[in-house]
Amino acid sequence: MWLRRIPWILGGLFLFGLAGIAVAFAAVQIPGSNELADAQTTIIYFDDGKTEMARMAELNRESVALSQVPEHVKKAVIAAEDRDFYTNSGVSPSGIARSIWQALKGADVQGGGSTITQQYVKNYFLTQDRTVDRKLREMIIAIKIDRDLSKDQILEGYLNTIYFGRGAYGIQTASKAYFNKDVSQLTVAEGAVLASVINAPSLFDPALGAKQKTNLTNRVTYVLDGMVSQGWLNAADRAAAVMPETQAKAPSRTLSGPTGYLAVAVRKELTARLKLSNEDIDRGGLRITTTVSKKAQDAAVAAVDKNMPKTKAENVYAGLVAIRPGDGAVVAMYGGADYQARQFSAATDATIPAGSTFKPFALIAALQQGISTHTTFDGSSPMKDASLGITRLENYANQSFGTIDLRKATASSINTAYIRLNAKITPTATRDAAVAAGLPADTLGLGTEITNVLGTSSPHVIDVANAYASIAAEGRRAAPYLVKRVTSPAIDVDYTMAPQVVEAFSKDVAADTIDAMETVTSTGGTASRASGLGRPSAGKTGTSEDRKSVWFAGFTPQLSTAVAMFKDVNGVEEPLTNIGGAAEVASNGPPLSMWLDFMKAALDGEKPVDFPKRVGIGDDKAPTRAPITAPPPSDQAPTQDPVPTQDPVPTRPPAPSTQPTRPTAPVPTTAPPTSKPTSTVTPSATVAPVANRPVTPPGQPTAAPVP
Repeated sequence: MWLRRIPWILGGLFLFGLAGIAVAFAAVQIPGSNELADAQTTIIYFDDGKTEMARMAELNRESVALSQVPEHVKKAVIAAEDRDFYTNSGVSPSGIARSIWQALKGADVQGGGSTITQQYVKNYFLTQDRTVDRKLREMIIAIKIDRDLSKDQILEGYLNTIYFGRGAYGIQTASKAYFNKDVSQLTVAEGAVLASVINAPSLFDPALGAKQKTNLTNRVTYVLDGMVSQGWLNAADRAAAVMPETQAKAPSRTLSGPTGYLAVAVRKELTARLKLSNEDIDRGGLRITTTVSKKAQDAAVAAVDKNMPKTKAENVYAGLVAIRPGDGAVVAMYGGADYQARQFSAATDATIPAGSTFKPFALIAALQQGISTHTTFDGSSPMKDASLGITRLENYANQSFGTIDLRKATASSINTAYIRLNAKITPTATRDAAVAAGLPADTLGLGTEITNVLGTSSPHVIDVANAYASIAAEGRRAAPYLVKRVTSPAIDVDYTMAPQVVEAFSKDVAADTIDAMETVTSTGGTASRASGLGRPSAGKTGTSEDRKSVWFAGFTPQLSTAVAMFKDVNGVEEPLTNIGGAAEVASNGPPLSMWLDFMKAALDGEKPVDFPKRVGIGDDKAPTRAPITAPPPSDQAPTQDPVPTQDPVPTRPPAPSTQPTRPTAPVPTTAPPTSKPTSTVTPSATVAPVANRPVTPPGQPTAAPVP
């Protein structure tokens, strides 16, 4: 009996399904066009989630009549996306089945399951959300559109709405974006390129890399061969259609001024951390809340603008990054004055010799070995030690200090004392402490030579800001981040950042390191003017060899900020001399002024917080010394710090010319010397030369290597 009922049951289900389809077909109406520009433009906000920072991609469209599009371009698009376009009813069951079968086989899906009509419906009437409901509505509307409009009307609408990457919507804008010509002038090969890019611009735009270029070559072959198989292109024209050159991708005009660098950094984080494609970002209607404070960002821009030298300052750049200790949130970032003019961030792209900003990592390593900051070392100058491979090493201005403890060596940035400390604890321990604090292990020049303590490696500004944030957070290292929250009304994205924090070193080590670094910003230190902040602060000045860049990096318990300046002339580092009326730019000059002005404004309204008290690691093994003292303050505060003593690093041997070059950035500093200090280090077998550090941005001419 049950067997006899099965056909009736199946028949009933079939009729029920047909009835459901009929009801759905009648219920789904063709909607008005969607608000493509507003619904799919990605917007970046400051940390309040309301104040707009930037729009990731501008909507760029110029509609044209179908008659303006060459026949071979139309046929290339059809060959790429829907070869049955002129015969199907708006949907293609065979196309859907083919797409599923290719996916199951793991084959490269050249032809998608959606028809041109379906794609047009999705882009013009619906949204990009990936739901079954939207897909069903898309198919029903496609059938109705195919019934109500001619194929040419559908194709014209499609060609004017489809996205080609590079912010270009529509075939006319794409023609200009890729080939800088009107669509009517496109060749067969150029038309095939644009038809190929439609499938997934982030996978086929050759400007995005070698992989995309290879992908494009393969897909253009698929398109042209398809045109031949359909009788739309003869063999001779197919043979003549060679891969054309596309023009370089122009920077989006929405990414201008200092904000452009922030927007680009946000994009990089979205692709790296959330694995979003460029198409997802450009078209996905993302709503991105960043960690960046509007007040702090405005303060960063104002501080750099105010204190950058105004005369004879061509090719001088500055980078600034502020990070919240213990969290990793980037509160402010200055990568340059105008992203349109220079697509190379002084904050995140440029790599910069650390100079004496590296010395605190040796302090951390020493304290981890139980060495007190009251431990004394010889601070005499010059220093000669054949066992260390050093023929001559000088302090700034060749000033000798005699026997001094590590707090004094830090306050006055004494090279000879720190070299002797590095020999005692080993350069490997110093390097490891730097990595533990937050410098990437692959930082340019981060080696184990005896002079690494003097800052022969070249981190980014953001790296130093983050490493110092680990000290300020009492040994807790956090991964820096810009993106706090991401949602989308168009695609399936709902992301909230969870800070990634680990213990890098102990609270006791951090407390004694902070205490030593407070001497730098106190009376008698190389950055005593930082005391004008009016709250507890600690930091370090730094200057690179030949004063080609200068730094000041410092922190309070609430905020860690690094600032660096450098000069780059066509990819070649040049000394910061005769700039802005000063013989030499000093670390306690413009960089410290930028830091101080920024910190005052960024922390305005926040209650001052004290650092932890010095613990005194290893004091029982070291003679107790009186704290650093200085002459009583005068009635009038100085306008410039006392001349710092030690930041210049010893001359390093030139790197082999066969080594690859990498982009460089700002560098550490100290006060202007009256005469150029000299120091010579003879490398031993364990001292590796540091690679060249050109600051040439990608795409600019490469200059001769810097010695």
